[in-house]
Amino acid sequence: MSLDCNSAAYVGVDIVEVARVAGVVSRWGERFLSRVYTASESERYGKRLPSLAARFAAKEAVMKALGSGRRGVAWREIEVLSLPGGRPSVSLYGRAEEKARAMGIAGFSISLSHTREYAVAVVLGLKKMT
Repeated sequence: MSLDCNSAAYVGVDIVEVARVAGVVSRWGERFLSRVYTASESERYGKRLPSLAARFAAKEAVMKALGSGRRGVAWREIEVLSLPGGRPSVSLYGRAEEKARAMGIAGFSISLSHTREYAVAVVLGLKKMT
C-alpha cells in the first residue's frame, strides 16, 4: 500500500544508550521517573531499563515529529504504552495534544526496538484525511 502526500507528513526518530538511562535512574531514581514517565509507564516498565530507554527515545521522536523538540512539550504529555499483543501506542495530553491537533495529526504509528546497549524509536505522525 502506498500513502499519498495528505496521509503522512511528520517523522521523528531517536536512539538512546540504555546505559545512559540506567545511570540516570540509578542516580535520580523516582525523581527522574516521575519527571519523564507517566504513572502507567513507570508502573509497567519501571524495572525494565531497555523498555524505559525505548520509551524515552519514543518521547524524543514524538517531540521531533511535532517539530517542538524539548521546548513547549513536557515529557509526561507523551505516553507510550504497549497494547495487548505488544504493539506500542502513543497518547498525547496537554500541549502535545494541542500541537498535534493544530498540525492536523490524527494519530501516530510507532516502532520501538532495543538491544542491551541501545533503544531506538521511529514515529510517523498521520495527518487527518481531508
